[in-house]
Amino acid sequence: MTRKFIVGGNFKMNGSVSSLNTLIEGLNQGDLDSNVEIVVSPPFVYLDQVRKSVRKDIAVAGQNCYHKTSGAYTGEVAPEMLKDLGIEWVILGHSERREIFKESDDEIGAKVAHALKTGLKVMACVGESLEEREANKTTEVVFRQLAAIAKQINDWSDVVVAYEPVWAIGTGKVATPDQAQEVHKAIREWLSTNVSAETAAATRIMYGGSVNAGNASTLAKEEDVDGFLVGGASLKPEFVTICNAKARM
Repeated sequence: MTRKFIVGGNFKMNGSVSSLNTLIEGLNQGDLDSNVEIVVSPPFVYLDQVRKSVRKDIAVAGQNCYHKTSGAYTGEVAPEMLKDLGIEWVILGHSERREIFKESDDEIGAKVAHALKTGLKVMACVGESLEEREANKTTEVVFRQLAAIAKQINDWSDVVVAYEPVWAIGTGKVATPDQAQEVHKAIREWLSTNVSAETAAATRIMYGGSVNAGNASTLAKEEDVDGFLVGGASLKPEFVTICNAKARM
């Protein structure tokens, strides 16, 4: 089965009206591979600005959402609100949400389920810390995180799994192509065993963790690497090069 390559740009808590105008202008003028699905994710306060200004073949994602439609949840954003702005995607379960804001596996599973019911597509993040990798617990951790999502949903057709080893996020350290492929293959096998062979074959698995213009094309060659979730480099002109990594193979 051919899975369409996907590249997401997670701007995290960065940007201003001015800097994002410049960034989006660069993307709008970029010679982007039409065979790649591209999604950008600015901070909440700039979602409407980016949605209205970015070219229509680039989708926009929220960086998080809550698992309720409305209510007394100060500071939270409902997936229905994202849909109301014309936002198509949401990133859930990012390691920074898990670590800094102490989101549990079950809470992330609930968020994924509610976002899907609302009609959003989800980039569901999983990944292990350096300590967990050194203790040979990578698959144990990743499978536990996947199981919490699988417990809450039946249909994975609008889910992209983003494998992000925590030790490679913002550190400059990158999983080798072999390391990325090993975990991506294990995720696909887990989906085959625990969901269905059809789901495993169809589900795209992104890699995230210090992806840049220099390493993207090498990582993209791996059989089970179906895209990238890019952090810091998505704020730079090299993001266009990363989006075109598959074409440069």
